[in-house]
Amino acid sequence: MTLQDFFDKIYGNPMLVLWYFLALLFTAVLAGFMSKGEGHQSPWKYLYSGLIYLVSIPGIFAVALNIYLFLFERKSIMEMDLVVQVLPVIAMILILWVIRKNVDLDYIPGFDKLGGLITIIGAALAILWVIDRTHLVVFSYVPVIYLLLLLVGLIVIIRFGWKRMSKG
Repeated sequence: MTLQDFFDKIYGNPMLVLWYFLALLFTAVLAGFMSKGEGHQSPWKYLYSGLIYLVSIPGIFAVALNIYLFLFERKSIMEMDLVVQVLPVIAMILILWVIRKNVDLDYIPGFDKLGGLITIIGAALAILWVIDRTHLVVFSYVPVIYLLLLLVGLIVIIRFGWKRMSKG
């Protein structure tokens, strides 16, 4: 199955995506009512952590997909698909807002990891965009494994630099 096949399945059943995000929103609101100021304690913080990951991974993927489509593929904004490109981002913002009203996100385990993921994806897209715009490097005879190793090396260097920058 390719990514296009996956998107075609989503386009064929957009209500499944809508119900998924509505179920996450309902769970976040219900957990907010039930926890009543105890969201930082043990059972609730893990529920919130799960909800954050279940909504953030599709949301971050949708943002990265939008950046890719607009910067590299030069797609028009009028061709945006609402189910794949807009709904996950709106749902992520809304559900994170609801959870943040109920509990301080510093108490949620693993929430800081999402910031690192966003940083790495953003830095990798920025590097690829600069390479694409400047046409500095043409890899025509280099095996794909070397390109992947180069990308992983750049991500490690960016992550190391980001950690040093945020500590200082």
